[in-house]
Amino acid sequence: MTRLGDVCAIRYGKDHKKLSDGSIPTYGSGGIMRYVDTAICEQPSVLIPRKGTLGNLFYTDEPFWTVDTLFWTDIDQTKIVPKYLYYQLKQKDLASYNVGTAVPSLTVEVLNEIDLDVPSIDKQRRIVEVLNSFDSKIALNNQLNDYLLELISSVFAHRFSSNVNTTDLKNVLSISTKALKPQEHASEIWEHYSIPAFDEKHRPIFEPASEIKSNKYQIDNECILISKLNPSTKRIWMPYCSSNNAVCSTEFIVYRPYLKEYKSFYYAAIDSPGFTDYLLEHVSGSTGSRQRAQPKDTLHYLMPNPSNEEIKNFCTFADPIYRHVQINEQQTAKLELLRDTLLPKLMSGEIDVSKIDLTQLTNNHLAGRMHWSNVIRVRAIHAVHSQQSQIPAYESVPKVSHSPCRTALTLGGIAPLLSWLAVSQFTAQSFAMLVVFCQVVLCGVSSELS
Repeated sequence: MTRLGDVCAIRYGKDHKKLSDGSIPTYGSGGIMRYVDTAICEQPSVLIPRKGTLGNLFYTDEPFWTVDTLFWTDIDQTKIVPKYLYYQLKQKDLASYNVGTAVPSLTVEVLNEIDLDVPSIDKQRRIVEVLNSFDSKIALNNQLNDYLLELISSVFAHRFSSNVNTTDLKNVLSISTKALKPQEHASEIWEHYSIPAFDEKHRPIFEPASEIKSNKYQIDNECILISKLNPSTKRIWMPYCSSNNAVCSTEFIVYRPYLKEYKSFYYAAIDSPGFTDYLLEHVSGSTGSRQRAQPKDTLHYLMPNPSNEEIKNFCTFADPIYRHVQINEQQTAKLELLRDTLLPKLMSGEIDVSKIDLTQLTNNHLAGRMHWSNVIRVRAIHAVHSQQSQIPAYESVPKVSHSPCRTALTLGGIAPLLSWLAVSQFTAQSFAMLVVFCQVVLCGVSSELS
């Protein structure tokens, strides 16, 4: 066994407020907070929570900055492969090393003494290659979801941000405060939508009643959740409840649409920058760490109020995309479970990596797809913000049999369509075209990734 302190030096993060904007990610305990012009480290590193949710580990192999709620690791790569160190620490229950009282905390001294199983560098690399095959697929799913949600937000902004008709939020949504005590139902498993679960994976956790210590709100698939805690960090959820035992933290505002068929439109409105700005203007609390929006105040937010026909057209466009996001999340959960099941077996040697054909596991083509997804994102978002008005024809999309090329070219065809949508009248025809396009694209991507 080797101690963590023998293979790396644990460093403190620093304040980022005086740094200028740039392209270097700044990590906090919930993930990337902003992008700055200065790096605290340019080598691969594992970022370990110092305070807060102690299970939120991050790995980065690009230049980064990190704030003081995270440690970063200066790794001796002659002794341990950085990504292997990440996988090793993921096996550890870091919460069990907590030395804090009010706020969970870790110290350098405690972390330095954590035992690690460190085989040869060659074996470490082979283990990393096996596990990376899962992580690449998961990363692609997450990136696709980010871009799909960005697509919906961009279309919503361009269709409705200048809408002269508005209405109070209270006229379309109500706030539900129906609560229960899961501990009174001790034999049941609860689908728990919590702040830590959102920050870690954007998915609920399933846990027994004994693990849930306080009252929760009852929710279902008709709800929209948004965190009232520290609204500067946006946390908005469209639940896809898989059980009748779904609950959420009372730190969420639970909205219920009066017209559930318009849920996608209301979600996009709440997800808009205008609503976030409104929340920030209606917070209570003196510190940034414990500011809360007041639920009743949010009901006075003036949101776009287009015609019913326009809302229906938008929902026809958005509903299948939100559904595909859900499918991607479900697939990702299965991949993570399989990866996490394999991880201890690989680390312990129960599965001999020397006998694994890495060419069957390593999806090198994913790198190309990630490149294409970046190109697609840039083109699509640029198109939405452009003023081109050429109407595309579905028949003009290249028909290519080779699947990676077909997907890339088909996805690339979204850009002129969005460009047209951004400046055209909001009609059923325009949305029907976009729906057809999206369905073709999403089915193609899904089939390639299966």
